[in-house]
Amino acid sequence: MTSVMANDDIRIAVLVPCYNEATTIAAVVRDFQAALPQAIIYVYDNNSTDDSAAKARSAGAAVRRQPLQGKGHVVQRMFADVEADVYILVDGDDTYDAGAAPGLIECLLQERLDMVNAARATTSGDAYRTGHRFGNWMLTSLVGAMFGHRFNDMLSGYRVFSRRFVKSFPALAQGFEIETELTVHALELNLPVAEVQTAYKERPPGSTSKLNTFSDGTRILLTIARLLKAERPFGFFATVAGVFAAIGLTLAVPLLQTYWETGLVPRFPTAFLVVGLMVLSALSLASGLILNTVTQGRRELKRLAYLQLKSVGYDTQSGAHPGACDTGRGHIDRV
Repeated sequence: MTSVMANDDIRIAVLVPCYNEATTIAAVVRDFQAALPQAIIYVYDNNSTDDSAAKARSAGAAVRRQPLQGKGHVVQRMFADVEADVYILVDGDDTYDAGAAPGLIECLLQERLDMVNAARATTSGDAYRTGHRFGNWMLTSLVGAMFGHRFNDMLSGYRVFSRRFVKSFPALAQGFEIETELTVHALELNLPVAEVQTAYKERPPGSTSKLNTFSDGTRILLTIARLLKAERPFGFFATVAGVFAAIGLTLAVPLLQTYWETGLVPRFPTAFLVVGLMVLSALSLASGLILNTVTQGRRELKRLAYLQLKSVGYDTQSGAHPGACDTGRGHIDRV
């Protein structure tokens, strides 16, 4: 099988967002240098108050700075600045397995995929806290119900991308909700993707998580709602219309009963409220129909922008073999 390690024509970039990871960042850089000697390791420092940038530079990384705070801002800058054929996005906390990277890239290239998601597999409760595990399951299930069940770990910080995914991805998120945007973008355009289970370990001593279970979870929920409104406007506004209509009809029942019994409508404020709610219901439904047409046009434009970029992958007629995602490095979910 043709190996990514032997193909010098493939430009590989490892992108590492970094905020106060002085304890771990050097180890992350060294591990990916060992796993992918031909790759360039980019560490984007996001206003760290420790010596993360200096340690990354000493370890051999190309260090750059993003002054806008938040992981989403960092990913936006990375995707805009870095030129490569294959991109690896990984957190700087030394919890992900750098040794799995060649297999993930083989999967991407030989299957001609646009994203390979490294789903976290661990037996340590300290590595994956109960609150984070439950929140990830809940949010992944929610996105799956709305956009399609194609991932088991939507919030993984370890992914491999093709160039055409990176350069056609309209990143808008500011913080940890960036993983949600990446996932929904792939689902909305029906891009070829896969998910492979990889080892996930606990943070080393002295390293602390930057993810807040409740505040960041709330931001991710709001992002899902925003994406639902933007990408599924008819369903979103039809639901709003149904709520308005249900409240209006509930209030209307006593009025109709009184009218049938007496021929009078004594509660005019309630009657006006019912009329207003039904009007709002009709407007919401009409808005959903109109925005659904607009969204379809936007989706077509995003698809065309994506197709303008050349796919990078192995030619199966030149000796490479399909099935690279079944290399034994981890469980594969072809999606």
